[in-house]
Amino acid sequence: MSVEVVELGPAHAEALLRFFGSLPEGDLTFIEEEVTDPAVVRSWADGAGGGRRFVAMDGDEVAGYVAVRPLPGWSAHVGEVRLVVSPTRRGSGLGRGLARQALVTAVGDGLAKLVVEVVAEQGAALALFTDLGFTGEALLRDHVRDREGNLRDLMVLAHHVDETWAGMATVGLPEALGEDVD
Repeated sequence: MSVEVVELGPAHAEALLRFFGSLPEGDLTFIEEEVTDPAVVRSWADGAGGGRRFVAMDGDEVAGYVAVRPLPGWSAHVGEVRLVVSPTRRGSGLGRGLARQALVTAVGDGLAKLVVEVVAEQGAALALFTDLGFTGEALLRDHVRDREGNLRDLMVLAHHVDETWAGMATVGLPEALGEDVD
C-alpha cells in the first residue's frame, strides 16, 4: 500500500496517538512535546498549537509526522520543523518526503527561514536536512538530557528559503509549488 501525506485533522488523532505510543523509548527522549498525551495530540488534530501538521498515512496507520510551526513575535518569519518517522520506515525516503512537505509548506505560507533541532548523534537526520539545504547555525553543548540522565549536544540547522530558491530546484520544490523551472 502506498503512503499518502495529508494535513492532520481530527480523523487522524487516534492513529497519531498509536504512532507516537509505538515509538521506542529512545526516540521519545528526543521529542520535545508530550506526544503520548492524548490531550496534546487531539488539540493538534483540532488545529490548536499553531502552524501546520501533516501525517504520512499507510492505510489507517501513521508512518510519519511533520510539523511546521511559525515562531512568535519578532521571529514570526521563521518556522520550526518537527519530523518523526516510524523506525520501520527509516531509510525508505519517507523522512525526505515529509521534510520536502515542510519546505513546500513554509514557502507557501511565506516563511523566510526554517529551523530544525537535531541531537548531534542523529547522523541520518543531520544528513537528511543538510541534503535539503539546511546548514548548521548553532551547536548547543550538553543541551538535552536523555531519559538515562546523559547530556547530549543539540544542533540547530537552518534553511534560508528566500536566499536559496535556486538550490530548491535541485530537490524539486518549484515543480511541487507549480512554478516554472528554466
